[in-house]
Amino acid sequence: MLAYTFQRLLLSIPTIFVISVLSFVLIQLPPGDFLTSYAATLAAMGEQMSGDTLQLLREAYGLDQPIYVQYYKWVWGILSRGDFGLSLEWRQPVASLIWERMGLTIALTLSTLLFTWLLAIPIGIYSATNQYSFFDYLFTTIGFIGLGVPGFMLALVVMWLSFSWFGADVGGLFSDQYKNAPWSFGRVWDLMKHLWVPMLILGMEGAAGLIRTMRANLLDELHKPYVTAARARGLDETVLTYEYPVQVALNPFISTLGWALPGLVNGGTIISVTLSLPTAGPLLLRALQSQDMYLAGAFILVLGTLTILGTLISDLLLAWIDPRIRLDR
Repeated sequence: MLAYTFQRLLLSIPTIFVISVLSFVLIQLPPGDFLTSYAATLAAMGEQMSGDTLQLLREAYGLDQPIYVQYYKWVWGILSRGDFGLSLEWRQPVASLIWERMGLTIALTLSTLLFTWLLAIPIGIYSATNQYSFFDYLFTTIGFIGLGVPGFMLALVVMWLSFSWFGADVGGLFSDQYKNAPWSFGRVWDLMKHLWVPMLILGMEGAAGLIRTMRANLLDELHKPYVTAARARGLDETVLTYEYPVQVALNPFISTLGWALPGLVNGGTIISVTLSLPTAGPLLLRALQSQDMYLAGAFILVLGTLTILGTLISDLLLAWIDPRIRLDR
């Protein structure tokens, strides 16, 4: 196990390097750069930027240099000083922009993942062990509705109901007095009071599919010969269900940990925009739209690194849960 973990960590270094190259190159593939987009925005507002001014700004930001020179300076700054560069749009260090956003994103992701599992696993087990019962049909219907209703529409419905019935605004993750306040117990508690709304919306959307996955996997496992043989020997039904079939049916939950974070960042971007959440998704979307290459590249690099670490954790957990998997072969 230790040798496997060390080998995977070594392999992650070139993988992260490839991710950094691809992210930096792909961001610059669209025609133009940040300054051309900025000049076009000014032109739409009736203001003009001269060609000389545009050239001076391009030289000041280093956008006149070849892409490999820009990439080398960016990566060297990360490795030597932990400097992810300067956001061209926000005129702030990228590190100061992304870390709080990533922290809030991880908090929302972990709470949503926990809520999704606590909801999907018990319901999936009940539906599989009580196939074709009334509640099985009920949960199946709710699951199909959850799969069919877009998350942003559910967010709009929740916002409308909370405002029309209770006069409360559920958008954002903080109250007005805590939006720009330093971290304290009061700010953490205020975050906890606002976190449940996006957690509920994202969790309901994800749980609908996982309920179906858990039900199908467990039904398939319960009809295998080893379960039939154990039941014929008189093994208690509860022990029979939870001793091994449930553990095997949990494999898809564990194996998806690696892409849970980027999946929520990408899939939850529209919901984050709808609810005005200060998470990574909306800022990454804005950076891509404005071609803010250092900010967008840093986000993609961080998300890629977290995906690699999450995949490693998934593999280790799978080896621990499922005895059929051996990592030291």
